[in-house]
Parts: sequence; structure tokens; C-alpha cells
Amino acid sequence: MPHVLVLNASYEPLGVVPLRRALILVLNEKAISLEDSGALMHSATRVIPAPSVVRLKRFVRVPFRGAVPLTRRALFARDGGRCAYCGGVATSVDHVIPRSRGGQHAWENVVAACRRCNHVKADRHVAELGWRLRHQPAPPSGLAWRIIGTGHRDPRWLPYLQPYGADDDLARIDGRSTA
Repeated sequence: MPHVLVLNASYEPLGVVPLRRALILVLNEKAISLEDSGALMHSATRVIPAPSVVRLKRFVRVPFRGAVPLTRRALFARDGGRCAYCGGVATSVDHVIPRSRGGQHAWENVVAACRRCNHVKADRHVAELGWRLRHQPAPPSGLAWRIIGTGHRDPRWLPYLQPYGADDDLARIDGRSTA
């Protein structure tokens, strides 16, 4: 089922919800559809364009949100699905400093890796192999990462996520930049 970007009344991105939940918000007049997905939803008496982006009518106060949680999906989104060592298609998670040698399971120490590189590296340091990381791992920041980390993306969301740092993040994820 498609997903919909939900914006606060101030156009701040709040999250991603299933299409069904977004339709309920729009039908109950709690949200306004800003972008349509192009699909139509049919009921017995009505035809409604399926939204891609909705904005809440009332401002919702969001409590303090800590760091972006380290999940496999968010990690692959941060690294663009590419191996941090060779640039191939990543299929696994690797600790730069192995956990067996005191490395932590944290954003600064975890990268996406292809099966071959992960197997060759095993529990050794990158320097022992003479390898270099393509980019230094760092925790993602910004409100856009709450959306990007879900793994759901739609090009129609980009104008609403750009003010929150999505340009650079989406370019790296889509492979348009390796910086």
C-alpha cells in the first residue's frame, strides 16, 4: 500500500502514514491534501484522488525527539544501499571497529557493506587490510531523516523536505553524489 507524507500545520514534516490513514484524516477534515498521487480511490458514492502529501489543519506540538534510531533500514538509507568499502550493492551491516575488539553499535561505527567485503574484513580493522572508507560514518541529522529513515520515498515529497536538509541526503541516497 502506498504511503503519504504528513506535514504539521507549519509545513514541518511529521512522518509517513499508510494511504488509508491519510484518507481518513482528509475525510474527517483534519488534514488537507497538498499533492495527489495520481490514483483515484472509489467508494460506493464518491471518487477521491489519493493524496501523496497532506497537511494537518491544526498545529500538533511534537515532544523533543532524540537522535534518529539506528535501524538496518535507516543505515541502508544513510549509505545509499552501497558498500562503504567498494561501492557495490550492500547486503549486510558491518562494524568498522569490530565489536569483538571493543567497537560500539553506534552510527559512527556502523556501515552498510557488500557480502564479499564483510566476509573478507571479518573481525579485523580497516587499517589492517589497507582499506579506506568511501565516507566517514556519522549519525544522520535533521527532520528529513525521520522521513528518509522509514525507507518510503516519493519524488513529490522533495519540495516539502528540502527546507529540512533533504537535498543532500536524497542525493546521496539516490547515488547522485558520493561526497
